[in-house]
Amino acid sequence: MSRPNIILITADQWRGDCLGAVGHPTLKTPNLDALAADAVLFRNHYCATAPCSPARATLYTGLYQMNHRVVRNGAPLADGFDTLAKAGRRAGYKPTLFGYTDTALDPRTLAPDDPALTTYENVLPGMEVGQALPEDDKPWLTWLKTRGYDVASRFEALTPPMEPGERVSMLPPCYGADETPTAFLLEKMEDWLDEQREEDAPFFAHLSFIRPHPPFVVPEPYNSMYAPEAAQDAAPAFDRHPCATAEAASHPFADLMMQHNGLSSFLTYDEDGNPNPKGRVKDLSAHDISRIRALYYGMISEVDAAIGRLIASLKARGLWENTVFIFTSDHAEMMGDHWMLGKGGFHASSYHIPLIIRTPDGGRGETVSAFTSSADIFPTLLEILGDEAINALDGTSLMEHVCGNPVSGWRDAAFYEFDFRAQRAGSAELKARMRQEECSLAVLRDEAFHYVHIPGFPALLFDLQKDPQCLNNVAEDEAYLRTRLIYAEKLLDLRARHMDETLARMLMTPQGAVITD
Repeated sequence: MSRPNIILITADQWRGDCLGAVGHPTLKTPNLDALAADAVLFRNHYCATAPCSPARATLYTGLYQMNHRVVRNGAPLADGFDTLAKAGRRAGYKPTLFGYTDTALDPRTLAPDDPALTTYENVLPGMEVGQALPEDDKPWLTWLKTRGYDVASRFEALTPPMEPGERVSMLPPCYGADETPTAFLLEKMEDWLDEQREEDAPFFAHLSFIRPHPPFVVPEPYNSMYAPEAAQDAAPAFDRHPCATAEAASHPFADLMMQHNGLSSFLTYDEDGNPNPKGRVKDLSAHDISRIRALYYGMISEVDAAIGRLIASLKARGLWENTVFIFTSDHAEMMGDHWMLGKGGFHASSYHIPLIIRTPDGGRGETVSAFTSSADIFPTLLEILGDEAINALDGTSLMEHVCGNPVSGWRDAAFYEFDFRAQRAGSAELKARMRQEECSLAVLRDEAFHYVHIPGFPALLFDLQKDPQCLNNVAEDEAYLRTRLIYAEKLLDLRARHMDETLARMLMTPQGAVITD
């Protein structure tokens, strides 16, 4: 393969089951379905952690959270780690960002008064910026104003009119389908693609869409594309106990997560029109959740349309055939499962994400069922770039899968972590009995079992053959004690295998530094 163009797309908070190509009964994702038919689809792809900054740190470094130590939004990424941006530059590319990377910079590399110390919304070092789109959406709002909209704030732009009698409004916002944050980034990237064609050199772009991340608002036709009750009836059933009380009673950690799952993160106002609504997600009715789900589906279809437009633009510019095109997400979305919205905790709904990879000489229409990780993206790009990382990695290149070659010794389970020190900060009881460094759970999930280790909490074990919704914790069942021990040992083995090996295999000898087998 000659030096290819590279486009890495992340769509924020996209569930792995939300693609027509994997059999979703309701969602319309024709452009990603067409991409999957021209690429390789990974059905059991999991992010290694959540929320945004930790998840993206794994994506960019190829490291599990236990090694990169970005434990929550605002925790800095150590400057010494290799990243896809640094590797791209070593290979002669200028990796260029459209959107955001949610990277908090290493404070040890900054002056005491550097403004970068006040935010985690910095750009991954090594990235050029084609168009930034931070959380305040100011570049997009400025763009909207040039199109005739008088919007004073992000809240004003992203808050739909109240819908009479509804807690969740499905009315469209003030802007149209070609004026969303997604459309804004796409327009800027298309202009940049024209510049790249004139330069006649391979390019590397990271397109980081904010949608389908909340707030749950989307213009016509997407806001009405899915009728709430129809979406609810046809879509997969919620994985949850019959009522929120039963869910909270199922395990103390489930109760902790539900107590910290506040409405203000997902709804812009309450039923009286007041901003920052009080209460918790568990108090939403099934009707409310069905409306949120319909909006979420609409937001996904809006991004799918944008990806279709981008692929058409690449083809029209003669760039498609020599382009590596990767579509994935940073993490997923609970979307009502276990009486929650958002991400975090131990359930797979937060971590199962989509992955489609198309390379010029890779497979077409193939599906991979092996367990893959977001930690595998950077090693995959390294192989495409013909480079090696400067430090040890936890992930493994996916190129053998992409090219349809037999792969032996591959992992037999998904592994992910969640650091819950943010939840500890809001719990006097947890702060009294647990240190920050203890607040990290780990999950092993294969085809048979879902095992969860949480320091300071009872273990969890779910028999996926009998209980795919993970409702019946059998960790204390005598019939499953041996299985629980086996999975606990597997988790210990995994942690031992993934201790940092960057210098561990190097030995100083009279002949100098040598690498040992």
